[in-house]
Amino acid sequence: MDKTIEKKHKWLNKKTIWITVGSILILLVAYNIFFGDKSSKLNVEKEKITIESILDSKFKDYFSTIGTVEPIRTIFLDAIEGGRVEEILIDEGNMVKEGDVILKLSNINLVLDISNNEAGVSRTINDFENTKIQLELQTINRKQSLIETERQLKMQKRQYDYNKQMLADEHISKELFDQSFELYSATKNRYDLLKEALKNDSIYKKVRQKATEEQIRGMQENLRVIQGRMEDLNVKAPVNGELASLMPEIGQVIGYGFRIGAINILDNYKLRVEIDEHYIARVRKGLPGSFDFAGSNYTLVIDKIYPEVNNGRFGVDMIFTSEKPSQIRIGQTFRLKLELGESKQAVLIPRGGFYQSTGGQWVYVVNEKGNLAVKRDISIGRQNPRYYEVLEGLNPGEQVIVSSYDNFNDVDQLILK
Repeated sequence: MDKTIEKKHKWLNKKTIWITVGSILILLVAYNIFFGDKSSKLNVEKEKITIESILDSKFKDYFSTIGTVEPIRTIFLDAIEGGRVEEILIDEGNMVKEGDVILKLSNINLVLDISNNEAGVSRTINDFENTKIQLELQTINRKQSLIETERQLKMQKRQYDYNKQMLADEHISKELFDQSFELYSATKNRYDLLKEALKNDSIYKKVRQKATEEQIRGMQENLRVIQGRMEDLNVKAPVNGELASLMPEIGQVIGYGFRIGAINILDNYKLRVEIDEHYIARVRKGLPGSFDFAGSNYTLVIDKIYPEVNNGRFGVDMIFTSEKPSQIRIGQTFRLKLELGESKQAVLIPRGGFYQSTGGQWVYVVNEKGNLAVKRDISIGRQNPRYYEVLEGLNPGEQVIVSSYDNFNDVDQLILK
């Protein structure tokens, strides 16, 4: 008979094997969940990225911008008298000297105003002369009356004195004496009144003459002002310079305050610079700058700061502290370097597109083998056209990816191939 063979390991069967394998798989999955590398990864070709080394060097605190040459000062020409443009004597772009007539205007209403004022002054002067003649005649008449009254007063005084003596001697009646006294008193009063009137006439004559003379002087001064307005119809250059612009055309009628043009003073130049608002707190008057041109370096300082910010930029005017370029022209542009502070030793990272992607808050740091780049938080301070100042997170000699991160989707690691 066949004898049943007993298995040495009764527990080693298919069921046990499947349970064991399943347990191992569960343990592996659990290990990966709790202890495995959960970071996201992305394969990247090295040829498509830029890798730079972190430096330990002096950080030059400056930035570059564009400056446009402008005249040191521009004088605007505004019409101080309206009229019709009759003639243009100097075209824009030409040099002018102070007092040169640039264009001529005509104004019929102004001519009429001058004629009316001249007629008014003439009338006032004629009236004044007539008044003077009348006052003189009045004075002469009063003097004649005074002389005649004085003669009568003397004669009646003698008659009165005589009658007074005759009354005392009782040779005339009291009535006759009283009549002579009354006549004498009336003539004396009339004489006194004539003297007072003559005195008042003299005072009135002086006051009237002074007032009329002042009135005439005022009218003549007004006439001179109006006549001066005729001179303003000739638009003249107020300074020496270049007639940069001239707006009116022949036949055009312009009014008071119309912007006729502008004169550039060319004895010096300035640079108008537009600066990003990022630097507004650090830009101040007197801040130095420089640029290279034709093999020479030229230095400037900020002379004026315009506080208005437009489209994220504000303007400053810079004046030369060195000799200006001999071939400088209005409208010419130069790339300036503005110095914000002294150079200091610092950890530096070259500028690149990564900053626009991360805001300078993190970078991908490449390992020593060059096959892996890991995301690392950093802190960036100042910047210039070539470098960012690293405050923390990186060490000199380390390598980082400085090109744009836009295609990396913020993964934790880049596998470099």
